[in-house]
Amino acid sequence: MEALKQIKSGPAPAGAGAVPPPPPPPVPSVKAPGGGAPPPPPPPGVPPPPPAPSAPAPDMSAVFDQLNQGEAITSGLRKVDKSEMTHKNPGLRAGSTAPEGSSANRGKSPAPSKKPKPENMRARKPPRKDLEGTKWLVENFEGSNEIIEIPAQKNHSILISRCNKCIIKVPNKANAIAIDNCNGLSIIVDSLVSSLDVIKSPKFALQIDGVVPTVLLDQVDGATVYLGQQSLATEIFTSKSTAVNINLPPKEGTDEDTKECPVPEQFKSFVKDGVLVTEIVEHAG
Repeated sequence: MEALKQIKSGPAPAGAGAVPPPPPPPVPSVKAPGGGAPPPPPPPGVPPPPPAPSAPAPDMSAVFDQLNQGEAITSGLRKVDKSEMTHKNPGLRAGSTAPEGSSANRGKSPAPSKKPKPENMRARKPPRKDLEGTKWLVENFEGSNEIIEIPAQKNHSILISRCNKCIIKVPNKANAIAIDNCNGLSIIVDSLVSSLDVIKSPKFALQIDGVVPTVLLDQVDGATVYLGQQSLATEIFTSKSTAVNINLPPKEGTDEDTKECPVPEQFKSFVKDGVLVTEIVEHAG
């Protein structure tokens, strides 16, 4: 029977007892950059080419050696002579050229503008001299060479504001005059029923030809008041004012000059018998 089985099955092939090797893994398809077929795989039995050798790391020891020198690192630099300095030689600056985009070609930043004064920010209004009811409004005269005359009457009051470097004349007797924020104003007054008030008007000048009961000066820096023979009884009040001078007329029938009397600015205060006493400090000499 065994011989019959061998005849039917035939002789066993050589190597029938060995396990066949597994098939190679599929190679993924890679398209070439130009859209063509991928490159063929290397033939079997040929080893792949060795990887390219990497560049050696730079040696930083020399750099650290220079940094460790401290102050001696600048010993090898050459000192620049004054003849080679462009900021001290205009001729070198004219011949030197700077690359485009350097700081030499950049425009200088504009200097910050000064803050304008409040009076310059306001638009200057035209001058006016109008009578509204019984009140004269005189405003915005600037550097007028002609005398500005106000034909006021006994019941008229006059308000003068923002008139600079000009002369105003009131030839008739008026009720009262108020002057505010005028610089370099000169005014000639005949007579007033009430008072003349001046506020915040430096370099002020007043001439009284007739009778003015009261003159009040508040925050005036530099004022000159000319009194006539009829206005010697005028009372002058000053507050927060400096450099105020009162000019007295010469005595009638004499050749004396006008006498200039400064208004005191320095005072001394002390307690006497439980009361505060203030006296004028007089400077002799």
